[in-house]
Amino acid sequence: MNINLAVIRGDGIGPEVTAEAIKILDEIASLYNHKFNYNEVLAGGVAIDETGECLPEITVKTCKRSDAVILGAVGGPKWDDFPGSKRPEQALLGLRKALNLYANIRPAIMFDALSDACPLKEELVKGGLNLVVVRELTGGIYFGEKGRKIVDGYEAAYDVEEYNVMEIERIAKTAFELAMKRNKKVTSVDKANVLESSRLWRSTVNNVSKDYPKVELNHQYVDNAAMQIVRNPKQYDVILTSNLFGDILSDEASQVTGSIGMLPSSSLSKGNFGMYEPIHGSAPDIAGQNIANPMATILSCAMMLRTTFNLIKEADTIESAVTKTLNDGYRTMDIAKPREKVTGTKEIGDIIKSNLKILI
Repeated sequence: MNINLAVIRGDGIGPEVTAEAIKILDEIASLYNHKFNYNEVLAGGVAIDETGECLPEITVKTCKRSDAVILGAVGGPKWDDFPGSKRPEQALLGLRKALNLYANIRPAIMFDALSDACPLKEELVKGGLNLVVVRELTGGIYFGEKGRKIVDGYEAAYDVEEYNVMEIERIAKTAFELAMKRNKKVTSVDKANVLESSRLWRSTVNNVSKDYPKVELNHQYVDNAAMQIVRNPKQYDVILTSNLFGDILSDEASQVTGSIGMLPSSSLSKGNFGMYEPIHGSAPDIAGQNIANPMATILSCAMMLRTTFNLIKEADTIESAVTKTLNDGYRTMDIAKPREKVTGTKEIGDIIKSNLKILI
């Protein structure tokens, strides 16, 4: 298969973890007779520095012409004083909107080798943890009307939460379809006791559920869900929620597994075109030190191969290579216990690459 990929290395540790992911993809290409063509483009802080814009038009055009997009991470304190509309993070919102990436899929899976890194009591996660957050990505408060005004002589700011039925229906269908391939359970998270947008969300999800009679549906308020994720995370299979709530809950779920540095994500549009990225940030404080964990980015590429290109064996091989690396005791700084030897970013990439050959 000949695959064209847009690559956005981004800021902070983004270039380092992306380099290791590309190393793994190149090895997969060699082992399985594929060809990956990489088209590198800029977004985020580095794009601001080089072009004056966080999301140059050429980046959007290249992504649209590609078969999928790989993203490292964007942002950092260097650009914290920029106006909100000019900050590096706006590149993410712009890409999601321009590419119609309305469905964010964030699995939270606990690796057996890292179970002791979970901050919860052992009995709460015994037997493993495997849930997925399906987050609506192109609507809600992040894309609603926003601005500032004077109220009673004081400056005030506002951000509007807004959803329409179409937006809710399509993300709900994504969640139900995913649940059909898993344990057939969807938990829809909202704040319907307070928010009108959540009341529309709940009624629309209920309507969509009628097309999936085999899937159990339940609803939780977001404050309860935040508590339940740390109280009883194994109750969840697929969590369906809005843009803002999903942003928060998926990070919480990731930490329950032991490390945000291990978890991949995909942002999908119709037809499974997607942008694939780790859920962690740019971590500028450790950039350039060869200590960042590239495994979330590598696992994001496995998601890409499975979801967008239906390359199941290739994806399984990458995931098995990561699992073997962990089982063999190799740890990056973020997942190492005190007095454990830390393996560098490039070195862990090399070990995973060598494990690919063993597992094929």
